Amino acid sequence: MPDVTVYGHDGGPLPATVGPATLLVGGARHLADVSSNAERVVMGDVAAAVDRITDHDGPVAVVASGDPGFFGIVRTLRRAGVDPVVRPAVSSVAQAFARLGLPWDDAVVVSAHGRDDGLRRAANVCRAYPKVAVLTGPGADPPALAAALEGWRRRIVVASRLGTAEERLTGPDGDWTDPNVVLVLAEDGAAGPAGWLAGGVRMPDGWALPEEAFHHRASMITKAEVRAVALAHLAPVPGTLVWDLGAGSGSVAVECGRFGAAVIAVDRDPAATDLVRANAAQHGVDVRVVTGTAPEALADLPDPDAVFVGGGGPDVLGAVLDRRPSRVVAAFAAVEPIGPTAAALAAAGYTTGGAQLQANRLTDLAGRHRLAATNPVTLVWGSR
Repeated sequence: MPDVTVYGHDGGPLPATVGPATLLVGGARHLADVSSNAERVVMGDVAAAVDRITDHDGPVAVVASGDPGFFGIVRTLRRAGVDPVVRPAVSSVAQAFARLGLPWDDAVVVSAHGRDDGLRRAANVCRAYPKVAVLTGPGADPPALAAALEGWRRRIVVASRLGTAEERLTGPDGDWTDPNVVLVLAEDGAAGPAGWLAGGVRMPDGWALPEEAFHHRASMITKAEVRAVALAHLAPVPGTLVWDLGAGSGSVAVECGRFGAAVIAVDRDPAATDLVRANAAQHGVDVRVVTGTAPEALADLPDPDAVFVGGGGPDVLGAVLDRRPSRVVAAFAAVEPIGPTAAALAAAGYTTGGAQLQANRLTDLAGRHRLAATNPVTLVWGSR
């Protein structure tokens, strides 16, 4: 393998020469700033450029934006068997937050490059977290990201060509240019408390929380034991969007949000949606709450990755299946809907399963103990 040195470029001066390099690789705008008689390869097709690097007999210099070890060329070179020397510059994400005077140790950073689902995953992270930097890419430009975030209260800042004479900070509809990084900030997410773990992605300090952890009315809440199994089949993680239909207290919605998923809770009862908001605020998660009757209320919502159906009839399930989520979990207190639901899931191409859950909880009885039964609930689930 050739000797490869990777130089980061943050808009500041590059080395006037690149030493003994006989091959110079980088973007056209970067290479224009370097004086060298070396052979030049403009890095449009990254795979082809890496092949040329690995085939070269002699020292190679690669010029890349910002910190090339942060969502950059260093990973690709390592995968190709190259062990480069790296001379990083300041990353575009660090520069963007610096321009706004914000700390970013609590920010989530998402790359929308090189994935068919890059926009969807990036948008879901922005829906769930209060401070996100998005490295944009084809099909995931600032206007597309802003459109995906309609319905969420977010401030969007596009930082273009940082460190150059063409640097600018705009909104998604402003005069932005490529390359850029987009900062998506919740109204209360500009300067959160200092933490001990950088990166912003949170994991819950427990799940299947007791019912006492939520505001609810007359025990109308998905019991903890049922919630635990439902969460296992919903698989909420950062980058996914979960619908909680017939949300009630919103306990399922809030638990999914605590795992970092974006969440929309739907209920026709305004008193219930008020409870969802209160529970989301209490647990520090951002749940979008929709007051309306399914399936009509679902028409303008973004497509989900997983859906918990806590209420509604066959028309609601049909509307859910029309959106082709990867996972569906439906809960029933009555037995009649169980068979038709499993049949509908199977007919739509889902692998189905289910279980009836009844917990017998240990309680005190005059200094001794007894088992107190909760009402049985049947979960039917499907995945594809």
